[in-house]
Amino acid sequence: MKKLLFLTFLISFSNAFSGIIVVEGKYQDKNLYVQNGYAGNGVGFCTYEVTINGKVSTDEVNSSAFEIDFSAFSIKPGTAVIVEIRHKDDCSPKVLNPEALEPKATFEVINMTIDKNGLLNWSTKNEMGSLPFIVEQFRWNKWIPVGEVRGQGMMDNNSYSFQTTAHSGENKFRVKQVGYGAISKESKNVTFISSTGQPTFTLEKSGHEIEFSAETLYEVYDVYGNVIKRGYGNKLEIINLIKGNYYLCYDNIMTDFKKK
Repeated sequence: MKKLLFLTFLISFSNAFSGIIVVEGKYQDKNLYVQNGYAGNGVGFCTYEVTINGKVSTDEVNSSAFEIDFSAFSIKPGTAVIVEIRHKDDCSPKVLNPEALEPKATFEVINMTIDKNGLLNWSTKNEMGSLPFIVEQFRWNKWIPVGEVRGQGMMDNNSYSFQTTAHSGENKFRVKQVGYGAISKESKNVTFISSTGQPTFTLEKSGHEIEFSAETLYEVYDVYGNVIKRGYGNKLEIINLIKGNYYLCYDNIMTDFKKK
């Protein structure tokens, strides 16, 4: 009978320490804050151990709130971290700022160039997480996305390239990242002059299609400014458009046409 009671006690004791909260991300030079509280039975606090990348933290967890301090582990910004908060099974602590480990747009451009063929090259430092670089081109009085390159997320030098598609005349390009909270950061732009001739367009008599003299990026807007078609090529089908006036953007030109 005593052995059975002792075994029951061990099982209950083991189950009381079975909860784990895991927070993963990249160290952004910020600490985590935890709302702790008491255990469900009212004896002691909920959290009993915190580990960072498998190593036990020396942070004091016996309080209603505590800070997980990364400085004792000499972790460099941008390093991948896994934080495990072990707690009693009858309660649950709460991480107040898990976004502290979410990547932010922190890159700094070391060098950015574009050659006569439109090949964009850039190198960066101080990336504190792997975020995509959005390549943007200035067309039709606005910046529009034309491609994407996955960021390497390293603090040291990172190198990238992207083959752009030029329009006639002067071309402007830049790169952008969007981090946690939709906060973005853009690079300065680079320019080059394309020798490509400016295309023309013809509205077919049938009114079913617009034909360009060369392949081009295009967008069609209705009179309210809504984009209703976009694409790339030398033909644009408009058979499904209702009769009326429309705005056409192509190459580096903004014009209009009437669907009859």
